[in-house]
Amino acid sequence: MTTTVDASEIAKFEAMAAEWWDPNGKFKPLHLMNPVRLDYITTQIAGEFDRQLGTDQPFKGLRILDIGCGGGLLCEPMARLGAEIIGVDAAEKNIPVAQAHAAQSGLQIDYRHTTAEAMAAAGEQFDVVLNMEVVEHVADPLAYLTACQQLLKPGGLHLCSTINRNPKSFAMAIVGAEYVMRWLPKGTHEWNKFITPDELYDLMTRAGLTPVDRKGYVFNPITWKWTISDRDLSVNYVTAALKPE
Repeated sequence: MTTTVDASEIAKFEAMAAEWWDPNGKFKPLHLMNPVRLDYITTQIAGEFDRQLGTDQPFKGLRILDIGCGGGLLCEPMARLGAEIIGVDAAEKNIPVAQAHAAQSGLQIDYRHTTAEAMAAAGEQFDVVLNMEVVEHVADPLAYLTACQQLLKPGGLHLCSTINRNPKSFAMAIVGAEYVMRWLPKGTHEWNKFITPDELYDLMTRAGLTPVDRKGYVFNPITWKWTISDRDLSVNYVTAALKPE
């Protein structure tokens, strides 16, 4: 079976696996970004499936897949909202870290060391596929997004975030995050693998998805907080797409 896994990319994340839940460790950028990621994700899911946020377990009955789950930073909130959540990662060392933290938190989460392609080949189906900060690390983005589309039920929701490719993203996501702030090890990201919003929309369309929304994540270096923007997609951004009925 073909795979879009890039072994060199997996090695980078396996080397950092133990630090997933350290808010001041190598995943500090994700911890800072997580509130706006969750805001976008929960709002899109609630809107698409007519769920009321603020009620008890609003996502109960929904089957959600988090590809590239890492240590479970998104899986645990989805579990608390009542979803049946499956977290998968191609980096094997991430899985026991995620399992241990879920157990400490008293959460039932199905974590697996596998790939999107393997799950698609097995015929797995989900209401929602979370594909956050993964597509810029795979060997073949179109094949990977096609597997994501195959994993969705008709009418299912695909949420995908990544990094734009332009001089600003090079300055902020690589020079700033890896060399100046030292949030991430040098070489975590490769600028030529970044994908512009228009390129991602085209790839998703070719994969059989229908893009319906995109927003930017904007970091304020003064307040040290992230916000969601309708207009500024210059560095980090997120998209929503549907699988046709």
